[in-house]
Amino acid sequence: MCRKQQAGFTLIEIAIVLVVVGLLLGGMLKGQQLINSAKLKNLANDFRGVQIAIYAYQDRFRATPGDDAAASTHVNGATNPTTPAGVIGNARINGKFDSANGTDESFLIWQHLRLAGLLTGSPDTGAADYIPRNADGGIIGVTSEPVLTAPTTPYPGNFFICSRSIQGRYVRQMDTSFDDGDTQTGTIRAIANDVSAQPDASVVGPADDATLYTVCSAL
Repeated sequence: MCRKQQAGFTLIEIAIVLVVVGLLLGGMLKGQQLINSAKLKNLANDFRGVQIAIYAYQDRFRATPGDDAAASTHVNGATNPTTPAGVIGNARINGKFDSANGTDESFLIWQHLRLAGLLTGSPDTGAADYIPRNADGGIIGVTSEPVLTAPTTPYPGNFFICSRSIQGRYVRQMDTSFDDGDTQTGTIRAIANDVSAQPDASVVGPADDATLYTVCSAL
């Protein structure tokens, strides 16, 4: 009686499959790295773009956007700030970075910069997309008020640009790539995602990679 011969893979065929699987996994990992790198650059460019726009406005009008008492004269259609009272024109951007008060300096800064042609976006303060957002959908804001009220390491700055809803892994990458690698020191620091200010910066470690934070950069 004739026995059936069992079919199977040769060592060469198995090796080829393993090579193909390895190439696919390598491609996926490389693709993820490219995505992460692109997002990191996008988040970092938000800070650079706002910084450049603020300095360009100051250079052109000898005034600070948002704080500009003569904004309606400098740029057609602009609203002059009226709050907080007594600090208009002091070269500081008063009001919390996430202020929704239509007369606060930190709220009007976007209108002034856009009407001056220094940033893209709607200058209509009532528009749904008036407040700019980062690649993760978090709001971006600017303030001269302290975002750290009692920092262990002093955190000086004329302005603080803050970007909300950034995952911990990107926070750490940003700090490592553009600052000192410590989210509690240097010019880039992290705070909780749902606050305007807190006593000291947050420690962001590998265990916090999925947690959302607000990243602030001092100028």
